[in-house]
Amino acid sequence: MNEFRPGLEGVVAIQTEIAEPDREGGALRYRGVDIEELVGRVPYEKVWGLLVDENLEPGMPDPEPYEPKSLTGNAPADLQSETACLSAEWNLKKLVDIDLEETRDDLARLSAQMMAIVAQSAAVRDGREPAGDDVVAEGETAAEKFVLRWRGEADPTHVRAIDTYWICTAEHGLNASTFTARVVASTGADCGAAMSAAVGALSGPLHGGAPARVLPMLDEVARTGDPEGYVKGVLDRRGRIMGFGHRIYRAEDPRSRILKRTAKELGSPRVEVAEELERVALAALQERHPERVLATNVEFWSAVVLDIAEIPHDLTPAMFASARVAGWSAHILEEKRTGRLIRPSAQYVGPGTRSLSSV
Repeated sequence: MNEFRPGLEGVVAIQTEIAEPDREGGALRYRGVDIEELVGRVPYEKVWGLLVDENLEPGMPDPEPYEPKSLTGNAPADLQSETACLSAEWNLKKLVDIDLEETRDDLARLSAQMMAIVAQSAAVRDGREPAGDDVVAEGETAAEKFVLRWRGEADPTHVRAIDTYWICTAEHGLNASTFTARVVASTGADCGAAMSAAVGALSGPLHGGAPARVLPMLDEVARTGDPEGYVKGVLDRRGRIMGFGHRIYRAEDPRSRILKRTAKELGSPRVEVAEELERVALAALQERHPERVLATNVEFWSAVVLDIAEIPHDLTPAMFASARVAGWSAHILEEKRTGRLIRPSAQYVGPGTRSLSSV
């Protein structure tokens, strides 16, 4: 157990009953249920229930009437700061001082409110007031209510695109933000602190922001009509083609398969260019790296599906966070059950003993 691995790759840090990414088989199961069975059959809020409660019912509740203190229109930043503020606003108790039922209820309140905060911030970004609760109440699902709160009206195509994206990205094991949430929860901090910390962990472009970098690629290929030249140019410069390769899967990312199908069904005008770039990129990556599988990952077709719903590039991390509140909640609750502080070891590799005068 003393072997050091950069990025902790392959190191088993926890045991979980929440999600099972099938490394070799190209499948993803939430509590044993394949996501292929969930998309289009149950809405996101029921998937939240499956992940958190192991039951579709009652699912995630509606958000409470609440006015965020100060929205800037920068949704990722607003989400992190406002979520942290909710700890004080709602007087949330520390995890060490509450039981599992209270923890679950705090997480349910936070999950619903965090989605509302993103929608409210997006409205501010667009220069308008978020829709009132009377308008939002007309929505039937969390995705529809989200769009209504943001835009005051809900295009069914946009709602389906968002709901599909949210379900596909609701949970995915011990990624950076989920690990952050569990570490904070293991200290006994309140649920708001753990959720806010998780949002901060995905503010970096390597986790949650990659879809925003896919559309510029598609635009460039559409402009030049030369996907082969584009891919060759990026690889020759040792650049990265966004949306390919994954630390977990050694087969097709199952979320990519569902999102690609959704993009086609919803009639995205980008499908033809995306499929051509995907074909060329996969062939080039296989030729240059025959020793490893570099298949299409969730970010590539997520970008196309989010584009259908007219999601701005800079809102992508907040949309990812909205989806992941389910997974974070489930992991915080699971961590609460363990009751053990996460405290890995560090291997010292610095200078040996020396005097102050030698420095």
